[in-house]
Amino acid sequence: MKNRREFLKKLGGTAAGLAIGTAAQAEEFEFDQRTLVPKIKSAANDKIQIGLIGSGIIGHYDTDTALKVEGVELVAVCDLYDGRLQRAREKWGNQIFTTRDYRELLARPDIDAVLICTPDHWHQKIAIDAMKAGKHVYCEKPMVQKIEEGKALVDAQKSTGKVFQVGSQRASSVAVLEAKRILEAGTIGELTYVEAFCDRSESRGAWQYSIPTDASPENIDFDTFLGHAPKIPFNAERFFRWRNFKDYGTGAAGDLIVHLLTGIHTMTGSIGPNRIFSLAELNYWKDGRDAYDLINAVMDYPERETHPSFQVMTRVNLADGDGKGGFGIKMIGTDGVIDIGWNEFTVRTLKRHTAPGYGGYDSFDSFSAKQKEEFKKWYNAKYGDSETGYTINKETRFDPPQGYDDRLDHMIVFFNAIRGKGQILEDAAFGFRAAAPSIACNLSAEKRTPIYWNPEKMILEG
Repeated sequence: MKNRREFLKKLGGTAAGLAIGTAAQAEEFEFDQRTLVPKIKSAANDKIQIGLIGSGIIGHYDTDTALKVEGVELVAVCDLYDGRLQRAREKWGNQIFTTRDYRELLARPDIDAVLICTPDHWHQKIAIDAMKAGKHVYCEKPMVQKIEEGKALVDAQKSTGKVFQVGSQRASSVAVLEAKRILEAGTIGELTYVEAFCDRSESRGAWQYSIPTDASPENIDFDTFLGHAPKIPFNAERFFRWRNFKDYGTGAAGDLIVHLLTGIHTMTGSIGPNRIFSLAELNYWKDGRDAYDLINAVMDYPERETHPSFQVMTRVNLADGDGKGGFGIKMIGTDGVIDIGWNEFTVRTLKRHTAPGYGGYDSFDSFSAKQKEEFKKWYNAKYGDSETGYTINKETRFDPPQGYDDRLDHMIVFFNAIRGKGQILEDAAFGFRAAAPSIACNLSAEKRTPIYWNPEKMILEG
């Protein structure tokens, strides 16, 4: 890490380094409280018309947020449940086109971009079809259901040249980007490891979503929902609670660890780990699901130009008996910690003193009386009355502006890129490099062995 250490040394003397401070320089920090705002105003010929594919929970969240961006207009909605198409017309107007067949939506020349909010096992195919149809794509995380699906999607983005963004808004969060700035300035020293978690305690957090009383084969295209998954008779629970089943989703790892890795990769500039080991269980939610409700993983991130080697320890617990739940990423360095919630964080730093001290839990007490006296003379000559141990500096907290929404920032990034104003960080390659290690957690738990991943070539090894 010679290059990184030289970079940090140089940065310490820059305006950026001084504004943030380091453990040796300051006890408080000056945070950048700015949030992302659209860089351009829409003109009459600058309107972006979108289609929504998958009008479930996240489909509504994403669409409502996208419509807050100036110049964005919803013209079509696709879903396999007629009740959701009816709700779409009730909410967004009878003028919108609705269909069960996403191909009809992609065939419309008036649609510039699509939001893909379907079950995971449909992400790759619809995204590739959309880009080939000339549409820009915002695809919910994880980008793919299976690791072997990722390369084709990365290639499709390259070959079509369309804007593609994965929908983990951590990549655009003001807290994550500000924490990245502080990390790069060397404020907490050299990063050594990361603790990341997402815990939940109640049933909806464990995906026991409501099922409409009218759900039936007549108003749900269940065969299309199944896609390449095994063919089974109509099952409303599998349709509305698909995250609980390995045939359609990616479980806690693909749904939630991917959020954690997106934040970590954004802050560190990493392209990912090369070794993943995971343990997982289905402990509490024995409601017919086969997806784990507890998963713990350790990931090994080798040294790269942008960061030292570090380890990630991550956990998702959908039956957290503590009752607090929550989401967090703790970046632990040699000189401090950045403790990140969703859009807020604290920074704590320490300064180690040069004198080691003696006595207490130390070999000094095992010395002879004569040697103790000789040692004291030597110690005083070398260190004098220098302080021992370390000093904890004042904790500093970052809070986003009231009402801040990182999903809106993420949408602004997407639509600005379509308008040629800015670039996408969380493109297909980034999205795949966050999704693959997350999905590998499931593979490791099933095989009870480490999974080896090559993030440069984006392939499994061994």
